Amino acid sequence: MPFAFTLPTTSSITFTDFISSSSHPSLPLTATTYRSVLRDALKKHKRLSPSSQSAHLPTVQDAVKAYLPYILTLHAASQGREAAGERVDIASSKELEVEWRTTITSTIPGREAPRMKLKGFHNELLFALQTLAYVSIHLARTQLSTLHKTSQEQRGAAITAAMKHLIDANSIHTYALNLPSGPPTQQPPVDTAPSTQSALASLALAEATLIVVLKDDPYAAAVAEDRNKDNTDWMFKAPSIPKVRAHLFARLCLATADHAAQAAGLLACGANGGGKIDDALLKYVDDLRRTARGRAARFLGIDAEIGGQTGEGIAWLRGAKKELGFWSGEEDGKRRGLKGLKQSWAEKREDRKVAKGKEGWGMDAGKLEEGRVVEWLEAKWVKENDTVNVQLVPPFEPLLASMPSGREYHTPKPFVAPSLEPDVLARMRAPPDPEDDGFRGNEEDSDDENTTTPSDPVGAFPGTRQHYEAGSNYY
Repeated sequence: MPFAFTLPTTSSITFTDFISSSSHPSLPLTATTYRSVLRDALKKHKRLSPSSQSAHLPTVQDAVKAYLPYILTLHAASQGREAAGERVDIASSKELEVEWRTTITSTIPGREAPRMKLKGFHNELLFALQTLAYVSIHLARTQLSTLHKTSQEQRGAAITAAMKHLIDANSIHTYALNLPSGPPTQQPPVDTAPSTQSALASLALAEATLIVVLKDDPYAAAVAEDRNKDNTDWMFKAPSIPKVRAHLFARLCLATADHAAQAAGLLACGANGGGKIDDALLKYVDDLRRTARGRAARFLGIDAEIGGQTGEGIAWLRGAKKELGFWSGEEDGKRRGLKGLKQSWAEKREDRKVAKGKEGWGMDAGKLEEGRVVEWLEAKWVKENDTVNVQLVPPFEPLLASMPSGREYHTPKPFVAPSLEPDVLARMRAPPDPEDDGFRGNEEDSDDENTTTPSDPVGAFPGTRQHYEAGSNYY
C-alpha cells in the first residue's frame, strides 16, 4: 500500500512544429526544452532497477513541476484565457499531436501497454498532472516501505510524510478533473477519463485516511515488531499496548471503505468506451475496501473487549476475518486446507518483497498484514476467554450489519497550479536565437517502443525473422 502505479513515458515533440506565438515568440521553444527534460527523466526512470527508482523520484518530480507552468500557459492560451496576468497569443499551424503510454489500461498479459496518440493541449496537460500525482504516490510508498525496520518514533514521521504525499495526489486528481477542456477533439483514454480521475482522487483519499489509523495502531506495530529480526526490545521489556480510541478508528476505517467502494464503482463502469482498467488496479481497490472493513471490525472488537465484553470482541474479530476473506468457518481460528496454505505462502512472499525492497510489495492493500493482526488478537482473547471470562461468543453477522457510519478525517486543500513568474513570461517576448533549436532530449526510445521494426515470431531464434516471412525458401 499504496498502489504501485507505473509512470508513463512519452514521445518526443517540438512545439514549434505545431504553434507559434506573436506575443511571446520564445515560449514554444522554451516549453519544448522543459518537456524534453521531463521525457528524459521518465525514460531514465523506466530503465532503472526497482531498487534505484526510489532515489530517482525527486528528479522526476522536479522535471514535472518545471514543465507544468509552460504547458498550463499554452493550455490557457489555446482557450483564449490569460496566463500569469497577461494574454498570450498563439497560432496553430496544425493540431498538437503527442503520444503517451497508458499505464492503467488493461492489455494482453505479458505485453507492455501501447502508447496512444492524443490531440490537443488538454490531453498533454492531463498526462503531465497525472504523472505528478503518480510520483507523489510513489513517494508515499517509499516512506511506508521502511515501517518494518524503524522505531515507533520513526514510524510516526514516515506515516505523516506519506499521508501528505497522498493528500497531494488527491488534490492533483481533483484539479485535473475540474480543468476547463473546451470542445472535445477525441475520446479521452481511460487513464485520464473524468471518471478515472474521480476514482483515483477517491483512492488516494482512502489510502490517506487508512494510514491515519496505522499511525496510532499499536496492535499492527506490535505484530510488525514481533516479525522484525532486528528488534531486541523483547530482551528487556514486554510489548506495551496503550489504550486506543477504538470506536473513532473504526469510523475512520469505514470512511476509507466508502471511498474505496466509490473508486471501485467508477473504475468498473466509467471507461465510456475508452478501454478497460487494468485488473491489478481493480483487485487492489477491492482489497483496500476489504482491508478497511476488516480493520473497522477489529477496532469495534477492541472497543467491546475494553468494555469487558470479550465474547463480543471475539465475534467482531471473526467478522473481520469474514470481511477480509479469511474466514474458514472454524471457531478455533486455525488455518486449514488449501486456503490456509495459500494465505501462508502469500504472507511469506510479501515478507520477502518488503525485506528485499522488490517491486510490487503492498499490492494486497495491507490485507495480509491485517489478517495477521486479527489472528494474533483472536488467539490471545480466545485463550483468555477460555480460562478466565468464559463468555459466550455471539454470531458475527448481526454485528457486521450494525456497523456505524464512517467519519472523515482529511479536508484536502485545492491544488495550487504553478504559473510562470511575470518576469519569466516577459522574457518570452524576445525572439529566440535563430541557431537555437531547443533541447530535444538525450534518451532514445527503447526497442519495445519502436513500432516501425517488426518483432521476431514467437519461439524463433533472435535475428531470424526473415526466414519466417511469406515467400521465404528457408525450408
